Parts: sequence; C-alpha cells; structure tokens
Amino acid sequence: MTRRLFVTAAWVTALFLTAALCAPAGGMGEAWTPVEYRLYPAPEGGYVGDTMPFVTEEGTLELYYLYDTDHNGQGYHPIYKYSTDDLCGYEDGGMALQYGLMSEPDPALGTGSVLRDQEGLYHLFYTGHNDTGNGGMGRECVMHATSTDRVSWEKQPGDTFFSPDHYSKDDFRDPEVFWAEEEQRYWMLVAAREDTLGGVIAKYTSPDLREWTFEGPLYAPQSQYMLECPDLFRMGDTWYLTYSWDCVTYYAIGESMNGPFAAPEDNILDGKGLMEGNGFVFYAAKTAEWDGKTYLCGWLGRAGLTADSGIYQWAGNVLNHQLVQHGDRTLGVTAPEAFETYFTQKLDYEATRVEGPADIEEDSVVLQAQDGEIALADLGVRAPTMMLECDVTLDPDGCAGFAFGGSEADEAYTALCLDSARNMLHYEGYELTELSAYEPMAVTRFDFSDRGLHHVTLVCENEIVVLYIDDEKALSSRISHSTGGAHIGVFSEGCSAAFSNITMKVPE
Repeated sequence: MTRRLFVTAAWVTALFLTAALCAPAGGMGEAWTPVEYRLYPAPEGGYVGDTMPFVTEEGTLELYYLYDTDHNGQGYHPIYKYSTDDLCGYEDGGMALQYGLMSEPDPALGTGSVLRDQEGLYHLFYTGHNDTGNGGMGRECVMHATSTDRVSWEKQPGDTFFSPDHYSKDDFRDPEVFWAEEEQRYWMLVAAREDTLGGVIAKYTSPDLREWTFEGPLYAPQSQYMLECPDLFRMGDTWYLTYSWDCVTYYAIGESMNGPFAAPEDNILDGKGLMEGNGFVFYAAKTAEWDGKTYLCGWLGRAGLTADSGIYQWAGNVLNHQLVQHGDRTLGVTAPEAFETYFTQKLDYEATRVEGPADIEEDSVVLQAQDGEIALADLGVRAPTMMLECDVTLDPDGCAGFAFGGSEADEAYTALCLDSARNMLHYEGYELTELSAYEPMAVTRFDFSDRGLHHVTLVCENEIVVLYIDDEKALSSRISHSTGGAHIGVFSEGCSAAFSNITMKVPE
C-alpha cells in the first residue's frame, strides 16, 4: 500500500485563499500553516539516509534510501523507496529490503544501487554491515538481491563478497553497479580503503552480475579516509565521479570513464561546515539521468541539538538538485526545472523599510548601509511553500541577502548571506546585528568578483530553504526562524545592495 505525500491542489488553494483574506491590501498577511513536504519528503517517524536513484522503463524516478530513526535497534537501516514523476510529489512505496539477523552479514544495511539487466531482471546491490566482523572476514561486504517487479526482493547470499587483499576489511561499501556500454560488461564501483593509498574508489567488472573481477582503484586522490557513495556519469564528452566524505558531496572530472580523474579547485556544489564535525548539509548524493536532464539526488541532514545553528545530523529529507555543465567542464546546480511549473501563482507583496536607507519601487529594493550599519526592507510574511527569484548586485566587500523574522512572536531577523567580502554563501542563525561578531558556520564558496549581477532563487518548504545562485551553487538550510508567521526581507550590512525583478510564487 502506498501513501501519497503531497496535499491536494484544492487544499493548497484554500490555504492561500485563507491567507489572502487575512492579509492587508497588497500584503501577504500573517496567516501561516505548515504544508506537507512535496518537494523534500521524509517518512513519517523517520528520516531519509543515502539515496539510490533508479529510472524505470515507464519514466518514473524511484529513490531507494536507507531508512533511519532516532531509535535504531540492533538491526537498522532497511531500504525503503519513494517514487516520483515530477519531483513535486512523491509516493511512499514503503520497505523494499529488510536487514538481516546478527548471524548474517547484514543486520545493518548500507548504500548500494539498483539496475535492470539485459534480460529485464532487477538487481539491488547493497552493503552488508555487521559489527561482529563476520568471523574475521570483515565488518562490511557487498551483497546482492534480485526482483522481477521491484516490489519483492530476494537476497542472493551466495553472491556476497568481501574486500580484496591489502584493503580494509571494515571499510568496504556502497556498490554502484551499471552496464558499461563502451566495454560491453558490468562495472561496480566500491568505496574502499587501500593500505597505502587511503580512501579510494575501487573498480570491479563482471559479464553476468554474479562473478566479479577486481580491477584496482579507479580513483585514489590520497586526501580522504573514504570516498563514500561513489557514482560515475557522463555529460556530453566529459565523465564525472561523485563521492562523499567530511559531511560533503564532492566531484571529480575525467577524460574517459577510466580516467584519469582530477578534482577542480572548487568541487563542492552545496554547503559544508567550516568546523570539524558540524554537520551534514547535503550528503551521499548520486545521479539520475532522467528525461534528458541529470539530477544530483541526496539528502539534507536533520537539525542538530540547536535549531538554526547550521549543524545537521545524519539523515533528514530528500534533496535533489539539477546539474548544469559549464563551458570549462565544471559543474553547477540549479533548482529542478519542474519547480517552474509547480510554483505558478504569483504573490503580491509590498516592501516596507525597516531600518537604514532603502529606495523601494514596485519590484525592486536598493539598500545603502553605511559601514557598521544595517539596512533592511520587509517583504511580508513568508508563505509556507514558495519560490522567490530576484537579481542582486552588491558591493565587492560587503554582505547582503535575505532576512527572516519580524513577526509579533519574534521581532529579530536572522540572515541568509551573500557574502562578497568572504566570497561565500552562509547561514547559521545569526541575527543581523551579530553578523560581524561571529565567523560563518555552514557555508559554500562562491566567487562574487566574476560578475556584478547575480540571479538568485530561493525555494522554501516549511523550514527548508534552498538558495541557488547563477546556476553554480546551492546553499541548503533549515531555517526554523523563517516559519510560523515570520516575515521575509532583504538586507545589506555595511554596503550597497540592489534587489531587482523580485517575484514570489506559490503553487496553484
């Protein structure tokens, strides 16, 4: 039995009609009711861990994922499944594969991949994890299950294998399996740890998905303990690897599917923590080639012990970015194209000056904050789910962006920053008056010096706020300060900033 996770169009329309009736003329009003997660789902009572995307013959995207809870027992992380036709609503397919017994290699399941073979049989390769060490063979291994319908899966214990000689027995996981057309055989990439090279992506090949030959490391940057959740894909004539560690998803560029691969100077597409261990912003992402586009499918970590701190724990909500290939072969991310046909109802708003010099016109705000001062304009209550787009120009050594707060319950505003002084995007719950006093926490690098005008998109669903800029970077955040009737505004700190062509849209 499946559960549809999105609310009906009539319910959404009624919600915003109620908000409009409560609003003053030209404003968005104070009414605010949370919505069910359509864009960024999570299971009831649980969280989305590492995803394993698969595109069906019918053109549906299935996201298999590790199901996590706050009360994992001796066995944990069964594999569950979502499916979607448009990234704007998901069906919950429930559990696809259960973990095993403590006497078996898989009382805990780890990441893997799903594929359809040349004869039409479906295969799920995954990680088996057992802390007892499997009688000395190692804590982790590659395991295999098959299905004729992607609903019922049968484990194939005879196909289980462990790490090769000179590789860690306890760090051997996340098999990514696919048909390599160029070589007319199957490939498997495994996150492994070689005795001298450290974390590598190991390569295996097979003619039949049963017998596997170890081919050595495909990528060995000698820079990280592990390269988790590896994936290999092609855009145009260029090959790319993605992999994850340090709470971050990285990528490298290759001349061919066999490499060599090299990481560009900035190979992070979403946020990361500047302090060690301060959380998973966007992690364990793998790609899906779907309807002529390539998506990077991962998850946004759930909030840490303190809300709006920029500190996130393992597992949370589904988070998908659309990949963009630039002329220099580097990658960027943007909001999925489908969001344009989801957010179609334009919201009227009325900008008002709150602090500092502000020149306000119909769809633009120009702020002139002096050194050590703040300029702020309020755009009204932030809708529970909405998309804001605008063009931004700011001084080269300043900080500007979006502010959340100003409600009757909480008058203080926190800042989602476009920080040209530091060349980064960041959010960590700091109030506008505190920005100069503290260092950023959850950030992604962005070079503001390349151009003067930047196009920015904010996608908001409940506390989740994802900022995209110039088809290059994203900064994904949980901003509880933006919910419950909080207003959204624009600000500048010690600089001039212009926000033009401002539009805000909600679903019809």
